[in-house]
Amino acid sequence: MIAENWIEAVHFGDDGLVPVVAQSSLSGEVLMVAYADRAALQRTRDTGLAHYHSRSRGVLWKKGETSGHKQEVQEVRVDCDGDAVLYVVRQHGPACHTGAPTCFGEPTGGVLTRLAGIVSQRARTRPAGSYTARLLEDGIAKIAQKVGEEAVETVVAATSEDAARLTNEAADLLYHLLVLLEAKRLPLDCVFEELERRAR
Repeated sequence: MIAENWIEAVHFGDDGLVPVVAQSSLSGEVLMVAYADRAALQRTRDTGLAHYHSRSRGVLWKKGETSGHKQEVQEVRVDCDGDAVLYVVRQHGPACHTGAPTCFGEPTGGVLTRLAGIVSQRARTRPAGSYTARLLEDGIAKIAQKVGEEAVETVVAATSEDAARLTNEAADLLYHLLVLLEAKRLPLDCVFEELERRAR
């Protein structure tokens, strides 16, 4: 839900514009930076879709108007000085006009996203000596069994061991779960989407 009065906290520059950062609500990835005037911010507030002001064309534009790669705004934040705005968005399709996922190239992502990327790379290249590659070669049943073992070890650590042991077991569980998702060809974003749905 977008608050009604957030625009009043924005301090526009001498050109009547404010920089706007668009961030993925699923991954936390910074997708793009653009500018908005008061009209663009009002349209964003009223429609729930990201609107910006084109400095080169001098016009209001809705993200995805021609490409279909719209941004559904989940939340808006104004920075502490009021001179920048954050749109937290559900991005549909790539954010960049070049077709890249972000205007900064490939996503860097949080640690889970980065680890999922490494697991995916190991699945494609299957380097010799890679534990991940060996797990994937063992098949889904073996990977699922390993996830079960790590889940039990996490439970044991939580109930009878110290925080350091629980930290290690939880990390093992998350890693093996990412390998299982890769083996099933289920993108991590699908899990993020389900978690976001439950958080509403």
